[in-house]
Order: sequence, then structure tokens, then C-alpha cells
Amino acid sequence: MKDKKVILTGDRPTGKLHLGHYVGSLENRVKLQDDYKQFVMIADAQALTDNADNPRKVRENILEVALDYLAVGIDPEISTIFIQSLVPELAELNMYYLNLVTVNRLRRNPTIKNELKQKAFGESIPAGFLTYPVSQAADITAFKANLVPVGEDQLPLLEQTVEIVRRFNRIYEAVLVEPQALVSKAARLVGTDGKNKMSKSLGNAISLADSHKVIKEKVMGMFTDPNHIKVEDPGQVEGNPVFEYLDLFDSDKEEVEKLKTYYRKGGLGDVKVKKRLNQVLQDFLKPIRERREEYAKDPEEVMNILKKGTEKARQKAVQTVDEVRKAMQIDYY
Repeated sequence: MKDKKVILTGDRPTGKLHLGHYVGSLENRVKLQDDYKQFVMIADAQALTDNADNPRKVRENILEVALDYLAVGIDPEISTIFIQSLVPELAELNMYYLNLVTVNRLRRNPTIKNELKQKAFGESIPAGFLTYPVSQAADITAFKANLVPVGEDQLPLLEQTVEIVRRFNRIYEAVLVEPQALVSKAARLVGTDGKNKMSKSLGNAISLADSHKVIKEKVMGMFTDPNHIKVEDPGQVEGNPVFEYLDLFDSDKEEVEKLKTYYRKGGLGDVKVKKRLNQVLQDFLKPIRERREEYAKDPEEVMNILKKGTEKARQKAVQTVDEVRKAMQIDYY
């Protein structure tokens, strides 16, 4: 039987996961886990690159992210869920790879350039943040990942991993696997404000763990078409987050198309459309929330799942580091 290809994916533990995460990655991880050998990383070390002064935030969200993973159906018996910082071999590989890339190359990385602007570090850029592409290369190569799910905006990071792999294999020995991008076809889910992508930090997200009441409040307060003031006014469907969400989560596509027609020509109020969306999201999120609440009753068992996953992940990383040391001629004994 042919070995399954390896996938590495993960999230930063800086808050509970939301619908944007589900559409962008979580749903796909559940689908892929049966056909691939999947490593799912809770990237706490990466989260500390811009949260170094708030380690409690990162620590507390380890469990929250794990609960979200389990609630949506990521199976720890199939997928290996692990904590990044508890695999020290990743830091070791990062140290070796830092010698294979220049500071100027890191500064030119389009993804890093954009994120530096967003973070507004000025002249106080944390070195760990600037060198994140190198750390990511360590994460990917440690597990010899063949595929890395990314959005198009993250492609420059993976390109840098490929550069590091090629340079390492050329200088030393061809022991590292060159990864390929598994580009997500899912669109970035716009937030409830209708302006930015859904984000924990921007306060425009609907979390997978949100209560019935909170979901309703967020949906009823969603941005729509600002020119659709009266019920009889023609409304804009394109760029309207309420309809974007209905397209994604409402299984009755025919009814959604009817609503769009009525909205465009006038005669359909925002409240009615939002009420439908609220019910759709309530039905979608209820079983996820209930599974999450069930797992949350035994946090020790959830952490035990992470412990087992981390031990399994580390076994693979140790094998890779042994090969890397040998290739670099630093396997002294």
C-alpha cells in the first residue's frame, strides 16, 4: 500500500476559532484527514512572536483551540494534534535554517511586509516575527510535509520554505522534502462589519463557541447594504455579508436565489433576511457547540489528547533532525 502524503496545518492560539476559520481551513481538514497523514499544529511559539508580553493569553487559548478542533470533527485518532513549543526539534531546525536566508530576503517577503504594516511595529520589529518564514520552514520540513494548505496571501511564505529546502539540499544532502501548496479555494469570509475579513482581533467574528443569544445579536447587528434604507428600496446583494453567509451556510440554494431576486428589486427588508440567516447559523453551530461543551467537561482528557499527539509528532521530528545533523556533519556521536 502506498504511503499517504503528509499535510501540515495549524492555528495560532490567540482566541477561540470562528466561522472564518471553519470556511477557510477547518472544514477542509476534516475532509482531508482520511486520505492524508495530517499533522495539526497549535502554533503557540508563533503566537508569542507578537504576544511575548501576554503569555497567559496564549496559554489559555491552547485548550480553546483544541476544543474547537475536536468539536468540528478533527479526529485525534487519525490526525496528529500537537503543541508547537513542546517539539524542541522545531527550534533546532529553525536555528540551522537561519543561516540559509538573509535579513533582506525576509524583509522583502510580501506576506511579512503586509503584516509588518498591519502590526505597525515601526522600528521595533521583534526578530521572531521577522524570521517567522524560517520558523515555518522548520515546522513544515520537520514532518516532511508534501502539502501545506494555504490561502493565496500566504504563498510567499511557502515559497521561502521551498528556497530554504533547495539551498539546504544543495549545500548538504537531499534529505528535506520540498513542499507544495494546497491552495484553498474557499473565499475569505468577510466579518460582520462588512469591511474586513473575519478576525478575532477586529471584533467582527462569530465564534464556533458562541451561544444562541450571542449569535442572534451578532447576526441582527450585521452590516448590509447602506443604501437599502426602506423595505421597498432595491438592495445590493454583491458585497452584502448577509447574503455571502447564506450562500455558504444555507442548504436551500433555491430559496436563497429567490431572496436575492426580491432584495434586488425591492420589497424585502434586512430584518427578514437576517432572521433567516440567524436560523441557518443556529442550526449549523448548535451541534458543534454541543460537542464542544461535552469535551469541555473533561479538560484533562483534552490536554491528554494533545500530550499524546505531541509525543507522536516529536518522534517524527527527531527522525528528521537526526538526518539533518548527519547531512550537516554535526552528528558527532
